[in-house]
Amino acid sequence: MNYTAFIGIDVSKLTFDAFICGKHVKQQFDNNDKGFSDFMHWLKKHLSAIELKSALICFEHTGIYSLSLSLFFQQQSVLFTIVPALDIKHSIGTTRGKSDQLDAQRIAAYAYAKREKLIPTKLAPKVILRLQPLLSLRDQLVTDRARYKSTCKEREAVYKQDGYFELFTTYQDLIQVLNEKIKAIDQTIEYLLIHDPETKTIYSLITSVKGIGPLTAAYLIVYTHNFTRFDCWRKFACYAGIAPFPHTSGTSIKSKTRVSHLANKHIKSLLFLCANNAVKTDPELKAYYQKRVNEGKSKMSTLNVIKNKLVARVFAVAKRQTPFIIKAA
Repeated sequence: MNYTAFIGIDVSKLTFDAFICGKHVKQQFDNNDKGFSDFMHWLKKHLSAIELKSALICFEHTGIYSLSLSLFFQQQSVLFTIVPALDIKHSIGTTRGKSDQLDAQRIAAYAYAKREKLIPTKLAPKVILRLQPLLSLRDQLVTDRARYKSTCKEREAVYKQDGYFELFTTYQDLIQVLNEKIKAIDQTIEYLLIHDPETKTIYSLITSVKGIGPLTAAYLIVYTHNFTRFDCWRKFACYAGIAPFPHTSGTSIKSKTRVSHLANKHIKSLLFLCANNAVKTDPELKAYYQKRVNEGKSKMSTLNVIKNKLVARVFAVAKRQTPFIIKAA
């Protein structure tokens, strides 16, 4: 698409700074509904109707701080693209100094430089936007529960519970409350998935793959925007950090292929658990795992291959809209 103008936005908690590339005009606005309206009036003041129609607004992904702005742009049918902060950082090279206005200018320059590759962002469906904070909260509660369990266990070994009844009762009560909250969130997540027509079928299909449980299925649906965000399973494997890449250079470096550390570590850890489960419950993958290990292959590299197989199966059933059929070993 041929864009006629490029606007960089640096979003913070209370405000956002905007810069129009080429016109060298900048302005700061409140990060709320009034600020969004003021921003649109400001754009109309500096851009013609033709320029505004094909203008591209670019900003970094800042989580909840940029969510309201993204929703506003989508409702107003404004072209915008959300890019990872790491991409912008690597594109500008060595820099000195930092400010919100300067960052907005750099983002606008990035949008202009990458104009041939940037694609307007389309936000995830409503159900995905509801699932994201629930899954994030669940992760926090699971982390808190693990911390309380670990601390309680350590203190039990020291204090032996003699004279510390209130201490250990409090720990147990906290763990119990967290268990109940996590269970309630799991039920809400499942309810949203099976009662939304966009996710109900996909959720049922991908859980038919041996090794993929309800929680992993929910994360896969969220991270892939219900399997619309990635063209093929290989791109998702790269995103999850399970795709192997060569590591060679001339005659001095000839290492084995390895996975990249630039990855979504959370989904990678979930896929590791799924692979461990699959080699126990899926006859075909169990036989494949045992065959490679008997040949002297590394267990971890074999499990990584199985992670890729699981991702390929998940994307296959989602694409062809038929459940996975288990084959005998």
